[in-house]
Amino acid sequence: MVKDRKTKESQSRKRSSSKSQFSNYEQQILDFVKQPGYKAKKAKALAKKLGINKQQLPAFRSAVDELVSCGSIKEGRNGLIRPRAAAGSIEGIIKLISSGAGFLIPHTASNEVQSRPNDVFISATDLQGSRTGDEVLAVLTNRRRRGGQRCGRVVEIIERATTTFVGTYLERDSHGYVDIDGKDFQSSIFVGDPGAKGAQPDDKVVIEMLRFPTPFQTGEAVVTSVLGPRGEPGVDNLMIIHEFGLPLDFPEDVMEEARIQAEQFDESDFGARLDLTQETIVTIDPADARDFDDAISLSRTEDGQWRLGVHIADVSHFVEPDGILDREAIKRGNSVYLPGQVIPMLPELISNGLASLQQGKVRYVKSVFIDFAANGSPLHVEFASAVIKVTRRFAYEDVMPIIQKSESARRRVSAKVKRLLHDMHELAMILRRRRFDKGSLDMDIPEIQLEFDKQGRVAGAHVSEHDESHQIIEEFMLATNLAVAAEFKTRGIPFIRRTHGSPNPLKLQSFAEFVRALGYKLKNPQSRTAQQQLLNQVKQTPHERAVNYSLLRSMKQAEYSGEEIGHYALGADDYCHFTSPIRRYPDLTVHRLIDSLLTRKKVRAPNVGQCSRTGRQCSSTERRAASAERELNKLKLLTYMESRIGEEMDALITGVERFGFFCQGTEIPIDGLVHISALNGGDSYYFDATTFSLIGRRTGRQFQLGEEVRVKVVHVDVDRRELDFRLTSPARHSSAAPAKRVPTRVSSLRKEPKKSKRTTTHSGDKRRGKSNKRAKKVKKTLRKKRQRAKRKSKK
Repeated sequence: MVKDRKTKESQSRKRSSSKSQFSNYEQQILDFVKQPGYKAKKAKALAKKLGINKQQLPAFRSAVDELVSCGSIKEGRNGLIRPRAAAGSIEGIIKLISSGAGFLIPHTASNEVQSRPNDVFISATDLQGSRTGDEVLAVLTNRRRRGGQRCGRVVEIIERATTTFVGTYLERDSHGYVDIDGKDFQSSIFVGDPGAKGAQPDDKVVIEMLRFPTPFQTGEAVVTSVLGPRGEPGVDNLMIIHEFGLPLDFPEDVMEEARIQAEQFDESDFGARLDLTQETIVTIDPADARDFDDAISLSRTEDGQWRLGVHIADVSHFVEPDGILDREAIKRGNSVYLPGQVIPMLPELISNGLASLQQGKVRYVKSVFIDFAANGSPLHVEFASAVIKVTRRFAYEDVMPIIQKSESARRRVSAKVKRLLHDMHELAMILRRRRFDKGSLDMDIPEIQLEFDKQGRVAGAHVSEHDESHQIIEEFMLATNLAVAAEFKTRGIPFIRRTHGSPNPLKLQSFAEFVRALGYKLKNPQSRTAQQQLLNQVKQTPHERAVNYSLLRSMKQAEYSGEEIGHYALGADDYCHFTSPIRRYPDLTVHRLIDSLLTRKKVRAPNVGQCSRTGRQCSSTERRAASAERELNKLKLLTYMESRIGEEMDALITGVERFGFFCQGTEIPIDGLVHISALNGGDSYYFDATTFSLIGRRTGRQFQLGEEVRVKVVHVDVDRRELDFRLTSPARHSSAAPAKRVPTRVSSLRKEPKKSKRTTTHSGDKRRGKSNKRAKKVKKTLRKKRQRAKRKSKK
């Protein structure tokens, strides 16, 4: 008894000491970062400055995480630690517009900004040289724009989005210059003497910015790489890779570690793994997939219960925590899938070889077995380290003909595989119905697939199909991720969650007003059930794309975090990513937690702060990959359209602004702008916010979201990433009246504000209105003088 009491007292003293030390670390950090002249540092550099030794580093890192979580300090995208912004200032990301001005998108809106959903407007002279994507510190000014939008001024550039840019090399006055791609830079950047790095005029080059341009100073840079002549095949891929800073080649030590893993792998050594090599197991992936990380087995009992087996490549077997491969994987965060090219998270020896679940190959997996009742409700979950041998690999296109009993397709597979596919389809549809009944959302955002010729040039494009074969795998992956997250929650294990916060009610209210203008009712915009009913209602209508995108823009971005935020779109409290460890780092961390549960090894589990820190890094690399893929798709399509200037096509209006409307081609899914000045008919148009449409003042002609129009390609600028259409006529096969003629007086339309006449392209701006008045006054005075002169001459 005495011994037990002493032990408890000792443990209590240790806890008290640890807590005191932890608080001491927090105070040291706060005191140091608040010093005048402090420059942002990474956590390790900060620890070194504070004299923290290796043993104290975990506690120090926990203190940093705690301070970041409570908002006492900030940790930037590159891990730089800095103090919290002073009262009255706003931190956020800059987004420039074509005029040279920009908007500040706040990280966390202050009370002053939160009352309005708008971002803060910053004029070109108040940007202090900041560019799109830069993280800045700004203050609000007393000025307001029309409509009440607040204005601000940048006082500090906290972190540049990038100092590396891609552009077209040119020579002028015996000097080299570069026109940077895109619309953020209005003038050429000086790069010194001509011919640097062997660059020739019209070559695409990479530059490192030495001095960013401002309204008062020219920019200066140095050429670091020559990519090749503009328009050559493959140069566009290199442009995007450098533009987004994507890591291409693996360092030699990483490749050497992958080779060692390949040499050590023995497919005949099952060890203590569950042997599933005799089970009927299939994979279903895109036809051009290069890595296969998920496989499915399924059985059914006589009383109708299901046992689903989801087998995921055991990447954790090859990638040790904090090893060479692990450090490279977390730096990359994820694989990047570009048109015609994959930049993997792990060397292909592992991602496309050892870990890839190829047909007929013995492979290590982490298996999750979920028992479902006949109605699809989950009953029990089990984990296992296993060995499988995939029976059959399917492309998505192969699956539905077999399930729909196409005789030619069914002859090519065995009876066991046919039964498995049929059961998979049945269970997946049960799970899907159950998920939507519980309030999950299904936003159908189409993906664009490019078509290439033998030379690698774009030959066309189409919207990829998402049929029930895709839904089978989607439902099983969702069910598995939910089951794993629920198990960790039950066991009280912190893990990297896939979170999706609840949307801002103001944004949802704006969305409800938007769909009301299109003729749809959304009585309770915060109800997921009501949202899904609306999405079902607009399916296969001209408004489908506009409504889906508008709802998506009303939502917050999904991200990785250690916090228990939940997943709004799925209607789930706990969710994680487990099913793709070949291409996503968070999944790999989840596999390691499962491994520690199965082996009962004492693994130092990450705390919530560590999970959030890794989550922030992975969220950032994920967004970078998605942006790079979108931009390269756009670049390739614009290059394709350069040779099609003058061609006409049917298009769907996808966005309406004061300056015109955006539309997307129906046969070739490319986006372009019909500027207000290009609308034919000799009319002038104003923007009506209540109906999201442009309306002709004289004719009452109306252009609204979701309507089909006939357009001609009139201008393509690949370097600026622009495409302009001109309206020719309504679409030939439009299911809706595309360009309506609206009576001049319509009670449902808000009265046109008098000021709006001064904002359109045809009526001129306020300044032009004043100059017109002055001109009229001058003419009147001259006319009077002439009349007086006439009268005098007669006399």
